[in-house]
Amino acid sequence: MSSEATEVVRLLTVRGETLAVAESLTGGLVAAEVTAVPGASQAFRGSVTAYATELKHRLLGVDATLLAVRGAVDPQVAAEMAAGVRKALGAHWGIATTGVAGPEPQDGKPVGTVFVAVDGPSAPDSEAPRGATGGGKVTALRLNGDRAEIRKESVRSVLALLLEGLASEQTGNERAQDTERNGGF
Repeated sequence: MSSEATEVVRLLTVRGETLAVAESLTGGLVAAEVTAVPGASQAFRGSVTAYATELKHRLLGVDATLLAVRGAVDPQVAAEMAAGVRKALGAHWGIATTGVAGPEPQDGKPVGTVFVAVDGPSAPDSEAPRGATGGGKVTALRLNGDRAEIRKESVRSVLALLLEGLASEQTGNERAQDTERNGGF
């Protein structure tokens, strides 16, 4: 398990919030990384590995026209996957990965083209999952390496993006708890 996954689970647990994961190129690696953390069941709702393009539409609600016109490797597709899994699994936060791990290009995109996305509450005082109406962010990556390296870096990157979102939504009480835990004032 990574330090990113450990921190994600810790922050979500402290906040009483939950996570859902939508994966394509990572094929379940993000969910495996999160669930390797002891106590993950406090925060992890589940995941959808929508490797086939039509499943992105059918299970995650990604716009069919968008998929037909741009293909599955697209920033808007990543955003819709994150929002869709969040809504489908009733989580506070949704994250998603889509891209080309290789060995061949896909949808006209070169190997190493990856989009990671997070969708979460639009306000820090949000009490419950709110479907696809929260705040979202997508990061475009251009990764080098072989298939395994691209997939591994995609996992790290989506968890880092989620940590950014969690940090920006952190309340004063959570900052105080972190400060107290780390010996500061």
